[in-house]
Amino acid sequence: MSLRPIAVLVAGTAFLTTDCALAQEASDASSDSSTDEVVVVATRTPEPLSKVGNTVTVLDAQDIQQSQAIVASDLLAQTPGLSIARTGGVGQPTSVFIRGAESDQTMVVIDGVPVTDPSLPGGGFDFENLLIGDFSRIEILRGSHSTLYGSQAMGGVINITTAEPTEPLTGGASLEGGSHATGYGTANLGGRSDGLMWRVAADWYGTSGIPSFDGGHRDCASQIGGASGQLRYDLSPEVQLDLRAWYTQARTAFDGYDTPSFTFGDDHEYGKTQQLVSYAGLTFTSPDRTFTNRIAAQYTDSRTRNYDPDAPGNYGSPSTETFYGFGRNVRGEYQGTWQFTPAGQLVFGAQHEHSSIETDTPAYDVTPAPLSKSVNIDSGYLQAQYEVASGLTLTGGGRYDRHDVYGGHGTGQAAAAWVLPNQDTILRASFGQGFKAPSLYQLYSNYGNQALRPEASNSWDFGVEQHALGGRAVAQVTYFQRTSRDLISFFDCTTPSPLCATEPFGYYANIERSLARGVEVTGLLRPVEALTLSMNYTHTQTEDQSPGSSTYGNELARRPRDMGNVQVSYLWPVRLTTTVVARYAGRTYDDAANTIALGGYTLIDLRASFEIGSHVEVYGRIENLTDHHYETAYQYGEPGRSAYIGAKVTL
Repeated sequence: MSLRPIAVLVAGTAFLTTDCALAQEASDASSDSSTDEVVVVATRTPEPLSKVGNTVTVLDAQDIQQSQAIVASDLLAQTPGLSIARTGGVGQPTSVFIRGAESDQTMVVIDGVPVTDPSLPGGGFDFENLLIGDFSRIEILRGSHSTLYGSQAMGGVINITTAEPTEPLTGGASLEGGSHATGYGTANLGGRSDGLMWRVAADWYGTSGIPSFDGGHRDCASQIGGASGQLRYDLSPEVQLDLRAWYTQARTAFDGYDTPSFTFGDDHEYGKTQQLVSYAGLTFTSPDRTFTNRIAAQYTDSRTRNYDPDAPGNYGSPSTETFYGFGRNVRGEYQGTWQFTPAGQLVFGAQHEHSSIETDTPAYDVTPAPLSKSVNIDSGYLQAQYEVASGLTLTGGGRYDRHDVYGGHGTGQAAAAWVLPNQDTILRASFGQGFKAPSLYQLYSNYGNQALRPEASNSWDFGVEQHALGGRAVAQVTYFQRTSRDLISFFDCTTPSPLCATEPFGYYANIERSLARGVEVTGLLRPVEALTLSMNYTHTQTEDQSPGSSTYGNELARRPRDMGNVQVSYLWPVRLTTTVVARYAGRTYDDAANTIALGGYTLIDLRASFEIGSHVEVYGRIENLTDHHYETAYQYGEPGRSAYIGAKVTL
């Protein structure tokens, strides 16, 4: 393992920042509160981090605000174990890899609702239009965690929560602008009183963009807008009604291969997307608060349409619509939590999910042949947690899923957290299993295979977290490993196979295996109240272990071996905060054959914010200060030096 990337980051950075909270770091270092911070993602119920044996990173409202990030993927890239690949600027397809897992093996949850898109080939989630907007908290759970989260949580879980008001009436707005004719605005209003909590929020982002094709000349513009709302009402001291909705829509231009020369380059293509996430639930709590029951209905609807004005001339079809995909999920869920003693609790539940897909490529079909299919999956899970001795908490659980096509599948997990008697050292270890059901496209498309089995993984990690100087210094080291089998991949028919008789252009099959292992290091130091230094470093070794494959032993595509972030922030006496951030990503490959290399890069950002009274803040930042040219996907450009300035107002 080379430490050179860390040396590069330290040498290139004069100050560090707390813009992003590192794994389990304190929100108030002087009180050493990180061990007592409450998280939900690890157990699906609020639990102090000192009892959580899994690896969790928490980004709270202050971390999100200080980062000045607009899109969620840019913020996630600053956390341990996560790498990002984007095919162009903001609004272009974006993949997030957790500890080397595939992007569609990441479970994304917004306000308690999984936001998978059944219309995508892998059935995952595309981060391209996910703005920070009204997000107030992000919890990142790394490792395989299908026991509580079901299909897709093979790499980890990203749990996102929107803001909740704490006063009878609160609100705010922000507006910023800058390079590439970019504008971004947010607004929110809400209140809490007499058992009623409500909040509405909206955001909008627009930019002329940059060429998606690296070296192209046509800017690929993006416009993204969204809104969210929530209402919670105490029908009685023991019964609570909870309603939530989150909506986003976007229009983005992109480059493609449908130019007159049929090579990748400047193009006239564009796409429109819409996504709705909604939730309705009732929570019943026993009078002694030891037993909680929640029943909920969830609905998600994702719609994507892509267009190419040149398509009729290129393909002979009267339609300019090159693709449409509609994916819907309808879920019913019950979850119970029983605190049977002060030291122990049970979390258990059942779920039913109905997923459907409608998709076609009209511009390529002389005779339209749309795909319209659906599938059901039923699940049950149980997890127990108990503090068996002072400071030592054990967690274990299991899950069973029944799928319409492939049948049943079971998963399990176990974890331990031990706070040593000195209260400054925490040891953690966990084992988890993950699975991912075949997507509807993989089962039923022209390349589909209804004999597919679910992808599966086993992961484990162990680490130590050390606090010192009364909580002003925190360090953590974690080793992790994940093995994945029965991975679903597209198989062409250059080699004869019985499926090629009916699918001569190829098919999906469980033909791949992979290994990922490495180490995550995080650190925080606050020598004085005004100065904070933080860092994280991740070394990840990935390997294709598919039997008989020509790529056996190769690295997995678009996952750097070495990544790191170094940050410094200083709060001046005049209420001015200045920040310097450096982010490093090492060399990687763009293809499974490891023939197309993507060079490593170091990006340096400058940020500043100034408070004017208690309700107004002005801020600005320069991203990619050195104007470094880099790619996270082959032939797709990323923005150069960019500058932005904005203001926020709160009631």
